[in-house]
Amino acid sequence: MSVKKIIGYINAENELEERVIERAADYERNGADGLYLYNFTMVEKEREAFYELARQVVKQCDIPVMAGCYVERFEDVKKMLYTGAEKAVMEYSKLKGLEAVTEASKRFGKEKIAILFDASPEVSEHALPEESAILELKDAGVGNLILKHVNLTERIMEEINHLPFTVYIRDSLMRNDITSFLSIDGVEGVATDYYEGKDIIKIKRILKEEGAKLDTFESKISFSQFKTDQNGLVPVIVQDYKTAEVLMLAYMNEEAFEMTVNTGKMTYFSRSRQSLWVKGETSGHYQYVKSLKLDCDNDTILAKVAQVGVACHTGAKSCFFQDLVTRKQKETNAYSVLTELYDVIMDRKVNKKEGSYTNYLFEKGIDKILKKCGEEAAEIIIAAKNPDKEELKYEIADFLYHMLVLMAEKGLDLDDIMLELANRR
Repeated sequence: MSVKKIIGYINAENELEERVIERAADYERNGADGLYLYNFTMVEKEREAFYELARQVVKQCDIPVMAGCYVERFEDVKKMLYTGAEKAVMEYSKLKGLEAVTEASKRFGKEKIAILFDASPEVSEHALPEESAILELKDAGVGNLILKHVNLTERIMEEINHLPFTVYIRDSLMRNDITSFLSIDGVEGVATDYYEGKDIIKIKRILKEEGAKLDTFESKISFSQFKTDQNGLVPVIVQDYKTAEVLMLAYMNEEAFEMTVNTGKMTYFSRSRQSLWVKGETSGHYQYVKSLKLDCDNDTILAKVAQVGVACHTGAKSCFFQDLVTRKQKETNAYSVLTELYDVIMDRKVNKKEGSYTNYLFEKGIDKILKKCGEEAAEIIIAAKNPDKEELKYEIADFLYHMLVLMAEKGLDLDDIMLELANRR
């Protein structure tokens, strides 16, 4: 039996954009394994707004997102997946044929395509898709089926196990028990709003104790194997999981470590107060665990976290902001160099500087920027045909700069590109 998923769902129709993003962030922080975000409006302008909303949610959240909207043509599916969503969800009852589904499956793969089917007795006489519909969907390249309003019976549970799709259940859990859905081998996960605002990490631990196979934090090495100081403490180096910036150093005893693993929030032991403290409990600047690693001597923990707000009580992002000794050096970390260059480009876009080539490009507009990108691409091709790699290096650097200008002009940043590349892995 594979590991099951608890997925938070959000109906984005008639919801404020800020509220949807806030709810999505809460689901992730509370331990949801994924999100199902949907708005099945048939109004094209509203769909376009939904694509942008989905893009923002995907960019903010690390957990996978399934995005559902009304589909008329292949272009609608493409736009959904271009938001960075893991799967595009289409409502079965509103499909006007399967041409768009088939084309999307061929282009992106069947694992990216999901069909939402209303299994309520009032809508479907057969509760699940009829055999002819199942074959039709399978032939069209559908890889996933989301069932809503399931009236769960032994027969339905057995039929779900034989469906040729990865199956998800969407349910409010007002009448059904989640353990029943999770016990079905053919069900990958349950999408529900029942746990919104609740501690899903804690709920998953309880369900796991009852036999459900769920993904929870579990330390591979027990604290008893750590090498502590005379007070039973180990130091913890805390890094931002995205930038690798060192944020702070603190200490954990066994209880703090166990609380951190059990809650997913960084919990420390204060040597001055001789008590446990949850980072952010008073300030709201929580640190959510992304990974914990132990060093080679088993005496120091490296924690990579998602930091809310700032780490330092002074208001600084990192506690390490006081220079002691500095030696000039070139920053060669690829992401740092590109980020710094992009920030300069964005600054030029907002604050004009006399004689700036970047400002010149922005003033000339998109056609000039595109012309330069094309020219630099041609220069790369010419340089690549020559034996001297130094010339190629120079031309690639020119091209990357102009591409960053294009990104800034079109409202994209490096995180957008990194996310897209990550989705293709």
